[in-house]
Amino acid sequence: MVVVAISGQPGCGSSTTGRLLAQRLGVKFFSVGKWNKEQLHIIAGRSTRSETQDSIEMWKNARGKSSDFHNDADMMQKELASKGNIVIDGKLAIHMLRGFCDFSVWLRADFETRVKRYAHRDSTGLKEAKAALREKEGLEKENFLKIYGFDYFGQEHEADIVVDTGDNAPEEIVDMILKKMKAKKII
Repeated sequence: MVVVAISGQPGCGSSTTGRLLAQRLGVKFFSVGKWNKEQLHIIAGRSTRSETQDSIEMWKNARGKSSDFHNDADMMQKELASKGNIVIDGKLAIHMLRGFCDFSVWLRADFETRVKRYAHRDSTGLKEAKAALREKEGLEKENFLKIYGFDYFGQEHEADIVVDTGDNAPEEIVDMILKKMKAKKII
């Protein structure tokens, strides 16, 4: 029974990597961010035009930035991890799943690479993507600091592996993770 926590900077591909890693390991996949946004869609009764805007709207919503809302997500990921055989993608997964996971991954990339990914994913121009990424990242840092008392980028120092996703395809990233997991005798 393996549990992997994946976190990273916005736009680094943690959801894509997590989903692919779960497939390769033959385990379940859970995205905390996707779950959070789905919960707010239920509350708000709508979705915006892009994943990035959904995240920004979540942080601007009183419920979305409340500690109760995030505590629910924290408890859910711990409950799922306690059952095993899962890859959990979440901005705070490394921190929240300490003691619950067998292996943790931090993904990073330079700002311009992440902007290009946002522009492509959300079908926007680079200027709009840059502004959206700055806003989203700022809201995440500010609100996580208020709720939890730490800068979530610091999880990089807690991870079993740190991967720069800038020049690597998702399959290559997953290969690196699996190689490290085998070396540590996790799988």
